[in-house]
Amino acid sequence: MREVLKANQSVNQQATLKRAKSKRVFSNNFFAALTVSPSILVLLVAVYVFIGWSVLISFTGSQYFPVYEFVGFEQYVKLWASERWMVSVNNLFTFSIFFVVVTMALGLLMAILLDQKIRAEGAIRMIFLYPMAVSLIVTGVAWKWILNPDTGLDRLFNSIGLNIHVDWLVNPEMSIYAVIVAAIWQTAGFVMAIFLAGLRSVDNEIIKAARMEGAGYTRIYLEIILPVLRPAFFTVIIILVYQAIRSFDLVIALTNGGPGYSSDLPTTFMYKMTFSRGELAQGEASAVMILLTVIAIIVPYLYSEMRNERRNSK
Repeated sequence: MREVLKANQSVNQQATLKRAKSKRVFSNNFFAALTVSPSILVLLVAVYVFIGWSVLISFTGSQYFPVYEFVGFEQYVKLWASERWMVSVNNLFTFSIFFVVVTMALGLLMAILLDQKIRAEGAIRMIFLYPMAVSLIVTGVAWKWILNPDTGLDRLFNSIGLNIHVDWLVNPEMSIYAVIVAAIWQTAGFVMAIFLAGLRSVDNEIIKAARMEGAGYTRIYLEIILPVLRPAFFTVIIILVYQAIRSFDLVIALTNGGPGYSSDLPTTFMYKMTFSRGELAQGEASAVMILLTVIAIIVPYLYSEMRNERRNSK
């Protein structure tokens, strides 16, 4: 009888502990949800509700103010028939290709040089990374002064007798390249840091073994180090392409889309149509196209990351 009472008492204690634990877990989850709920609410309103509103407006004939008379895909047809939009799309392709390729090449080269255990590595690394500490607006203003024909490189070359003209800010065919140069200067140090971290993760024992077998530096880099840097390459490409698509403030500060609209990008096109030209629906249609482009880049990246996580968890 005593043993039965003890068994019942033990069962009751376990049930009490289980209820207390469940109550504590529920309380913790409730307060955690209560803490993040304002942020989630603000995110839903400030991002997703306005995305939905932009899509809605892009199917209307809104100009200075929103109206809700739907015109179907008229704004999208008008957008892709616009010469100015096509110039901005072509500029985006040019900007993205040069920006990504040159920035990656410079970043990788600087990372390889820094990985040679040179003296004052910390100071050199800080110098390369310094442009990242400067805002894009400041970068645009600085390069606007450097490329100004009256005060910058043009005047410097003339003062030392060189017949070289850097008229990129006033030449419609070269204005987009002025933006590319400034963007590369801003970002190359950041890319260098990513590649340097990847280089430092390579196992030195593998490199020593390759050298003992007679492999040269070129073969070691091509067959051992660069394949190890594959995730770094993938990350850099995604970041740079995303940055190219959303570039706005650098263009505004450096060229303001000019001369004319020769250096417009889709983001500056969207801003000017929405806030300067009174073409609200046209601006929202271009914003939707930018959003779809970003989604086309982000979704494969997220899919790849999830697949790697599943592969690593096995």
